[in-house]
Amino acid sequence: MVRHHLFWPLTVLGVLLLFNLLYSPDFFSIKLREGHLYGSLIDILNFGSPLILVAIGMTLVIATKGIDLSVGSVVAIAGAISCLLISKGSAQDSLSLVFIAVGVSLALSIVLGTWNGFLVAGVGIQPIIATLILMVAGRGLAQLITGGQIITVSSASYKYIGAGSLATLPFSIFIVAIVVIIAAVLTRKTALGLFIESVGCKPTASHLAGIRSKTVLLAVYMFCGLCAGIAGLILSSNVSSADGNNAGLWYELDAILAVVIGGTSLNGGRFYLMGTLIGALIIQTLTTTIYMIGVPPEITLVVKAFVVLAVCLIQSEQFRKTLMQRWKTRHYSAEREVKQHV
Repeated sequence: MVRHHLFWPLTVLGVLLLFNLLYSPDFFSIKLREGHLYGSLIDILNFGSPLILVAIGMTLVIATKGIDLSVGSVVAIAGAISCLLISKGSAQDSLSLVFIAVGVSLALSIVLGTWNGFLVAGVGIQPIIATLILMVAGRGLAQLITGGQIITVSSASYKYIGAGSLATLPFSIFIVAIVVIIAAVLTRKTALGLFIESVGCKPTASHLAGIRSKTVLLAVYMFCGLCAGIAGLILSSNVSSADGNNAGLWYELDAILAVVIGGTSLNGGRFYLMGTLIGALIIQTLTTTIYMIGVPPEITLVVKAFVVLAVCLIQSEQFRKTLMQRWKTRHYSAEREVKQHV
């Protein structure tokens, strides 16, 4: 059981939840008010939804031995273009206007993901360089769309995406559930998952075996762009505004950390969607914990970095073996000294 890839992520998540329970006994309390559920656990799921979406898309990209540093910029662009279109409308509450804004945002996100896939699969640029281009240029594009200002909208229909409720739960949770289920079905119930892992392990051998490696790479980057676009819609609709400068900032790093914590190797190959989901919940729970105990904002990122480092080291089987070997060596040395002394 200890060797199962989900054991350590679940253990770390359990420890964080236990600490929160001891620090604040009301942490697990959930209340129903006006048909909506409220509580710390609900907040973790709600506020962690964008990160989960971005991390799911990042998982498939990393499984192909790639990386996507542009997801944060795509998040900002998607939120910016949707809020811009809605703000230009005469009736912002119009469902047709909201659907058009959402459709254009998601379509643009897929186009941006296709651009990354084209640079990686078609041109042959290294993924970290190809996506770094859009990471920098995309943030500038988001600021051009917003004019360097924060665009605010007053659309109840659009706000429902990130702040609405369905069956007493936040609507964003259902969006995440649908995306995760679709990704799991496509990668575990069809041959697509095997193709992704094959391309991540041996792209040349996969091509010789008849797998269209370039098509697989293009598809995963498109899906990653789509996930980032949906996350951008949730973020912007939750606050009814778009900030091209700060929206989705550092999301790419949190997404990569969530994937690694979940057990997926950066060397490509086998991937774990459920592990990524747990990894994203760990990061969001850690963020909630840091704010709850009153850690100053100036050192929040430092504390977060050290905790994530500790989690990654705990998960590393090689690190645990090294510690065990050193402990045994010191134990035997101590026994020898005692025997010699006697």
